[in-house]
Amino acid sequence: MNSAATPAAADLADNLARIRERVAAAVARRGPGPAPRLIGVSKRHPLAAITEARAAGLEDFGENYAQEFRDKAAALENDPPRWHFIGALQRNKVKYVVGKALIHTVDTRSILDAIEARAAREELLQEVLVEVNLGGESHKAGVSEAELPALLDRFAATPHVRCVGLMLIPPPAPPEVTRGVFARLSALRGQLAEEGRPGVDLEHLSMGMSSDFEVAIEEGATLVRVGTAIFGPRPY
Repeated sequence: MNSAATPAAADLADNLARIRERVAAAVARRGPGPAPRLIGVSKRHPLAAITEARAAGLEDFGENYAQEFRDKAAALENDPPRWHFIGALQRNKVKYVVGKALIHTVDTRSILDAIEARAAREELLQEVLVEVNLGGESHKAGVSEAELPALLDRFAATPHVRCVGLMLIPPPAPPEVTRGVFARLSALRGQLAEEGRPGVDLEHLSMGMSSDFEVAIEEGATLVRVGTAIFGPRPY
């Protein structure tokens, strides 16, 4: 991998320190409750960038591409960070991810069933988030709000997969416009949590990226996915 665009270790540590300050300020504006977990989106960045970020105290890393994740996870298998898989996952790539990362992007029954089959084969419990598309964008992944309850019902039949929250990628917009989408997902989580379903515990909201993570935190995000603001532009 070309590492030319990856910040030097000192710069990366400075970037992380600034992000943590902004996270803390957003938490203070939000009010009582735990701080969200900061996920460094390391896709297309070299292992050295992950190593440097870990040295600066970052514990969670997000990857988008199953085969890239497979290779990085294998390289770090003796001392793995806390991995998150945040990209679209194909059925034939499930084998690279199950048992190794929290999967943020379940949005169909077929992918859920594929994860269940793999987790059952490996005799483990796989935690996942369900990706929701609240913007009505036909080109974007995510289950619609109308179809979400039926997908959550399916977890009653997947004993090796547990839903631990919801994930969102909002339509492109300024943060104050995006706030409304984040607020909708937060309200939806509350409503669905009250209903209760087997295999579903909506602990997490994964929402917010480099451009809008502060607003997401103010609206209840428990996981924020920040890439460019930590690692700089992707090398390729």
